[in-house]
Amino acid sequence: MNAIIPVVDHQTHILVVDDDPGIRTLISGFLERHGYHVDTAENAAKMRILLEQSAYDLIVLDVMMPGEDGLSVLRRMDREGGPPIIMLSAVGTDVDRIIGLELGAEDYLPKPCNPRELLARIRTVLRRRAPVEEGSARPAAAEPADGSGDTMLRFAGWRLDLVSRLLHDPDDIVISLSDGEFRLLRAFVERPRRVLTRDQLLDYARGADSDHYDRTIDVQISRLRRKLGPAEGSGALIRTVRNEGYMFVPKVSMG
Repeated sequence: MNAIIPVVDHQTHILVVDDDPGIRTLISGFLERHGYHVDTAENAAKMRILLEQSAYDLIVLDVMMPGEDGLSVLRRMDREGGPPIIMLSAVGTDVDRIIGLELGAEDYLPKPCNPRELLARIRTVLRRRAPVEEGSARPAAAEPADGSGDTMLRFAGWRLDLVSRLLHDPDDIVISLSDGEFRLLRAFVERPRRVLTRDQLLDYARGADSDHYDRTIDVQISRLRRKLGPAEGSGALIRTVRNEGYMFVPKVSMG
């Protein structure tokens, strides 16, 4: 009796980059059995060749590789509009994880990882990145916290659209946000002028079931601040409250 393969969009294309042939075979085979189209690369050079030949929806990238390592690869990539990246590392140190997230990785898993956990993370990232089709029902995540149904949040001349996930600056220029940056900014603008601890921000932005790792919030806030303007001072939109957390300073309106 043939196994039933879950239906996955035929265009869902994943690239697995790892120098270990056993891991490449394990991960690619598991993902293919769940309906994904998977290519593999053993190093950064092969990865670049494949990226020139095909468009990928997601990349699983190993950190520790001979030659150019995964963090160096990530640093060289254009993260604006590129495919989301999930990092894998046999070392799994806090420093590696912080650097990976700061460089734009969507998620980070220690090796050896359970293929089912990796699959769950991949599905989560792809689901967050999926566009909302015209005429389709709005996902629950697009509803404001107060349930008002408004999808546009305005603050200090900026506009954040919760459906399109687009951030417009005061000059109406679209500012690109990663998935993590969008979720963190949304957590702030839906709770303005309140001191939020790192644990609260993790719960609001990533869910109560996420791994609590407060330094990831510091990294995300640093990246978000660079896009919103001054990190500190009178013009800062996100203020550090010493020994407590962070506060979103401006008044927020809907509509």
